[in-house]
Amino acid sequence: MVAQASNCNHRRLKQLLAGDLSREAERDVAKHVETCDACRHEMETLAAEANWWQDARQYLSSTEVNCVIDDSPTTGNTIDLQVIAGELDTTPDEMILDFLAPSDNPAMLGRLGSYEILEVIGRGGMGIVFKAYDGELNRYLAIKVLAPCYASSAAARKRFAREAQAAAAVVHQHVVAIHGVDATGKLPYLVMPFVACESLQERIDREGPLDTKDILRIALQAAEGLAAAHAQGLVHRDVKPANILLERGVDRVLLTDFGLARAIDDAALTRSGIIAGTPQYMSPEQAKGESIDHRTDLFSLGSVMYAMCTGRSPFRAETTMGVLRRICDEEARPIREVNADLPPWLPRIIEKLLAKSPGSRFETAGELALLLEQCLAHVQHPTAVALPDSLASRERSRVTQYAVGGALVISCLVIFALFFTPPTNNNAPTGPATETTPSAAAQVEATATSFDEQDQLRWSDDLDSEMSQIQFQIQTLESIDF
Repeated sequence: MVAQASNCNHRRLKQLLAGDLSREAERDVAKHVETCDACRHEMETLAAEANWWQDARQYLSSTEVNCVIDDSPTTGNTIDLQVIAGELDTTPDEMILDFLAPSDNPAMLGRLGSYEILEVIGRGGMGIVFKAYDGELNRYLAIKVLAPCYASSAAARKRFAREAQAAAAVVHQHVVAIHGVDATGKLPYLVMPFVACESLQERIDREGPLDTKDILRIALQAAEGLAAAHAQGLVHRDVKPANILLERGVDRVLLTDFGLARAIDDAALTRSGIIAGTPQYMSPEQAKGESIDHRTDLFSLGSVMYAMCTGRSPFRAETTMGVLRRICDEEARPIREVNADLPPWLPRIIEKLLAKSPGSRFETAGELALLLEQCLAHVQHPTAVALPDSLASRERSRVTQYAVGGALVISCLVIFALFFTPPTNNNAPTGPATETTPSAAAQVEATATSFDEQDQLRWSDDLDSEMSQIQFQIQTLESIDF
């Protein structure tokens, strides 16, 4: 542990974010950050500083704008909020817990309001998450408290209150519920249900690419949760695998951490230059600091689906600046180049979600959810439920092209065979072969003589019959619902 601390270097972290290190030095620092929780948390905090985002905005924009930076301490890089159960980023001894009142139970860390605090279960970019016990209702809860280091920041308190209000406004089975909020105390906190679960990020890290059924099920439920949020006028703005929780024991998905949510009206009026979100899952309009609407969440969900298909995010680079540039300017690597086991229609859904222009994506999360529901039903019951028409028609068109092409080739071969095969002379004698072999010229003359008018009619009828059969086969192929 001491050796690890000796490798920590605040200045080198800032150089890494600024892109001032050599490639070899970047690899060394990145390797250290992967194994050092303190440096990882510090780098995520540094990455959210206003001057860094201002540089990113100027780097990505092709026009001069007046940059206005959100002064929330962790804008753009909220760490995974392990609301219910997750990896502990730090230990209680490393935190200042003097804001907790003493408890009569020595097994407890303390009290917060009327709740007994049992343990720290996670930490997010804005706060600490505790497992708590409500004695009055005899139930366990999760309480997210604004981090003590931010308590003196008016902007941080405002953002924390906004998270509570945004999440409480969305009542849906696929959104983490808010049981209560206390914004008046020394440290504001919000109360949530305690449910055993893991994040989607944890599952991807453990299993890699998921199967088609799980991809559709998780994306469907996340889309339904987003549709509920959008119906309340909210844009989540930080949809990523770490903010999608998978409840253990049941197939239920929960959206969490609405800390970056804004009212759609506010987002539409936001001045250019504000960048918020997690870089690898940002939409192009987020990365450029432009005004956004609900379709930015659809792009982020498309990036999440890409990660479920391939085991990694669609836009990766050695630096955060490189990630932002790729999101804005480059297309993601085709999914089936990474995972060929997926059905060809699934990447097409994701490609539409990842369209650079918001107008080229799905119009609403509800529209996406309906399509995913139909696809999931088809995967579960392929013989009983057909693919949605928008996907099946393209599959049908592709298969029909191959079938028609094959039929045309066969027809050409049939015509060639009929035309160049001489008809049989039914009037030829059937006696024993003569010893004298006729010359080639004599054979041609005999064939021409025997190819009378009746033979011509027979050849024409055969050709018409073959062409009718080919036409019927083509029509049959076109009508099949592949």
